[in-house]
Amino acid sequence: MSHQVRGADAPAGAGGNPVTGPGGISEKGLAKGTVGVLGALVIGLSVCAPAYTLTASVGPAASEVGLQTPAIFFAGFIPMFLVALGYRALNQAMPDSGTTFTWASRAFGPWIGWMGGWGLIAATVLVLSNLAGIAVEFLYLALSIATGDPAIAELSNNVWINILTCLAFMAVATWICYRGMASTKTFQYITVSFQMAVLVWFIAALFIGAADRANTEALTVSPEWFNPLAVDSFSAFAAGIAVSIFVYWGWDTILTMGEETKKSKGPISTEAKAATILVVLLVVLYVTLAAACVAYAGVGEGPTGLGNPAIADNVFAALAHPVMGPGAIFLASAVLLSSVASIQSTAISPARTLLAMAHYRALPASLAAIHPKYKSPHIALLWSSVVASGFYAVMRILSEDALWDTILSLGIMVCFYYGITALSSLAYFRTTARHSLRDALAKLVLPGLGGVLLFVTLIQTTVDSMDPAFGSGASIGGLGLVFVLGVAVLLCGVAIMLVQARRRPEFFRGEVIRPGTDGDEAPAEVFTA
Repeated sequence: MSHQVRGADAPAGAGGNPVTGPGGISEKGLAKGTVGVLGALVIGLSVCAPAYTLTASVGPAASEVGLQTPAIFFAGFIPMFLVALGYRALNQAMPDSGTTFTWASRAFGPWIGWMGGWGLIAATVLVLSNLAGIAVEFLYLALSIATGDPAIAELSNNVWINILTCLAFMAVATWICYRGMASTKTFQYITVSFQMAVLVWFIAALFIGAADRANTEALTVSPEWFNPLAVDSFSAFAAGIAVSIFVYWGWDTILTMGEETKKSKGPISTEAKAATILVVLLVVLYVTLAAACVAYAGVGEGPTGLGNPAIADNVFAALAHPVMGPGAIFLASAVLLSSVASIQSTAISPARTLLAMAHYRALPASLAAIHPKYKSPHIALLWSSVVASGFYAVMRILSEDALWDTILSLGIMVCFYYGITALSSLAYFRTTARHSLRDALAKLVLPGLGGVLLFVTLIQTTVDSMDPAFGSGASIGGLGLVFVLGVAVLLCGVAIMLVQARRRPEFFRGEVIRPGTDGDEAPAEVFTA
């Protein structure tokens, strides 16, 4: 049976494309076959930005779980792996740039689907603000090291210099994305190769430094460091998981390129292969580097100790010179390039989600426009970049603490939309996957377990974040800033959704993407044989 809609019945988006998949899923005019497994893997690494995420997360993780920092990075991988199984199954059945939005709309209906899409977009805006802040800081740090002038590093503390530099980074990143996926891929090969090489060097230098008897803070690696059950309390464990989820965030960007990747010759799609390789590579890198940092610096409050709150939000800046000496400029440059490249590649995900939401009539049709030459969703890209830039500028003016607390707020957003995606696999495949033990595990049991774990983490972190002492310690009206940011972003999404429901009722009535399961038969009056 062919899932093809007849002429006027097709719920096409701005481009008038015919439906090509179940439940109203259709193509959007993106360039096809431009990215292979290696290219998708490189873009995924760029979005995850290991150098950036680790310098911003090792300190907070260590402050929550101490010596179990390597363990918490591994524990954060477990729900990500379970969710990845659901992502892979859904992407095989319904390859679509809308990912969470599209799949949740099919599995649970338009309202949950819309909020899932909003969670993804909101998470991206939050992380872009933090990416920009790290990029600015390491730009001036690298210039300071190169010139030998410490005063240059302090320029990042000037609010207006900081904001203008950030906006310049965003403009360049947007221009590269605007020119399409091929341009994006070429840029990422260079930055990712350099970043990974420097991180391997840094890990080796950390272990060598830990073995130096002159290093009084050094510790001997112990199996206990890799035991997540050794964490003191569930609250500390949940907070650590929220931080570790942040470091894995972004791998799913690969799956938003399902319509642009090269077709696989085997049963597993190109983007699914790249996503699987990426997740395994990340867990090995993160756990190893976390162990190296604990071994070298310990978890105390010394000048380079991971428990020192003065260096918590930027550990690599404190460790670079003691560990690498004159080579510190390479680490600073790696984090800078990691942040800049991630700003550029991270913009891929929200632009394609906005494109899908507009295409399926859940947002204004103008967002579904595809550039005639570059085949990129240029209007959606420009809007996501403008909003992210504005958010960064406002937060930077209001408070430096707000920028730090965006990491923990991001953890809440990621748990929200990843959890919805994982449970969408369970709901969508519930009628067909139960007939095979392998399918039942890969599409129902394991993704469902991952979704439950993420929602438990979400609830625990949200409750804990109400305490002003949570995160940076900043508060509004007696409530922790992390809680205020997280709730405000979700409520903003609800408000926009209600407005769109009045203006575009056909989507919210389930007439565009039809809720259903993998086992649904196509309605005779809509599909043709």
